[in-house]
Amino acid sequence: MIFFDQFNTQIVVNLTYILASMLFILGLKMLGSPETARKGNLVSSSGMLLAVLVTLLDQSIIDFTWIIVGVCIGSLIGFIAATKVKMTGVPEMVALFNGFGGIASLLVGSAEYLSGFDQNAALLIAIYLTVLIGGVTFSGSLIAWGKLSETISGKPYLYNGQQIVNSLLLGVLLLAGLEMIFFQGMFTENQFQILFIICLLAFTLGALLVIPIGGADMPVVIALLNSFSGLAACAAGFVILNNVLIVAGALVGASGLILTNIMCKAMNRSLANVLFSGFGAVTTIGSEAKVSQGEVRPINTADAYLILEAAASVLIVPGYGMAVAQAQHSVRELGELLEANGAEVKYAIHPVAGRMPGHMNVLLAEANVSYDVLVVPEDVNPIMETVDVCMVIGANDVVNPDAKENESSPIYGMPIIETDRAKIVFVLKRSMASGFAGIQNPLFFKSNTRMLFGDAKESVSSLVAEFKS
Repeated sequence: MIFFDQFNTQIVVNLTYILASMLFILGLKMLGSPETARKGNLVSSSGMLLAVLVTLLDQSIIDFTWIIVGVCIGSLIGFIAATKVKMTGVPEMVALFNGFGGIASLLVGSAEYLSGFDQNAALLIAIYLTVLIGGVTFSGSLIAWGKLSETISGKPYLYNGQQIVNSLLLGVLLLAGLEMIFFQGMFTENQFQILFIICLLAFTLGALLVIPIGGADMPVVIALLNSFSGLAACAAGFVILNNVLIVAGALVGASGLILTNIMCKAMNRSLANVLFSGFGAVTTIGSEAKVSQGEVRPINTADAYLILEAAASVLIVPGYGMAVAQAQHSVRELGELLEANGAEVKYAIHPVAGRMPGHMNVLLAEANVSYDVLVVPEDVNPIMETVDVCMVIGANDVVNPDAKENESSPIYGMPIIETDRAKIVFVLKRSMASGFAGIQNPLFFKSNTRMLFGDAKESVSSLVAEFKS
């Protein structure tokens, strides 16, 4: 009778895991469309809640005290993060969440290894991968958080012999893995010692892999670290023989790799180039070079209003500067006023605009901008000459003409939004400072470009006031 009860319980648990996995897949599918993204997030979250509850009940835990404490603390942190963190802080928050996922997997693998219960080679391989990937994800995500939050400089840190050092680290990690899996004590005194060595090396490797990457490549790094956190969770699922963790980790790992590939294509660069080229380690164009490109042409809001009021088509290109200024609501209001005035208004979104994948989409969705007016560069570039006014709000590198005109530029070949071909271009910036990639933008000196200096929110609000008056 006990056997049948256990058998039936296992069937219920596995069926629940299958249902949770289906909810993960359905939610992930819904996240692919802006119209269903919020519902998809809810569906996936419901699947995870179901999986967690069934797992807790299935393990016959006698004392739930620490679990309840953990749930309360985690819920409080999540609530604060969701309600208090500004939209400009979302990229670094995502980086931290990736890191937390990695360290959680590392702790699971470490606890299983130190328990020493019935460990065969297959299990030890899974433990090794969990600790390795989790450690790399954790330290790499902390460095990414530091670059995104500007706690440390976003510029690449390069040094002589960088690839040699990384290769040596990988070699030592491989030897440490062989010691953990096959030799088990031949070179170290106990389990804790080899585990400590692997953790330390994994943390070091994660930091050294992300430090040389420039701030302009952070969207790719965020996507890649997200994939790593999923792969670490998948390996942890094999360690503790939990099917739903394997499925969820595999989904996150695969989707993260796909997104990483999309980001690389959007910059016309390979993943190896992103990871090892030190993009952004270039000398910023000096003042003499700026003068040689021509003079900038400032414009005030009153004159900008007169041009916008007569425009039949307006293309708005948002960038990280819009996020910093929290101008998305004012931009949406301006767009509605332009439409009411008879203009066709579109928002051009570059895949790597902002500091994480989909950053601009999230900002505009928060401001209730209709998904129907969002376009990608491939849609708008062929008709750019017909656009009366192109408003670049806080974007820089994704509209830099050097990507198609200057073969010596580090971003040459990167697909951009070709705003320089519009009839008139308004660039809303605080100053002439270069973008996150650290290179100058010739767009600012084009004959059809007008610079509207100042805080983006204040500038757009002034334009809104002009239309209302």
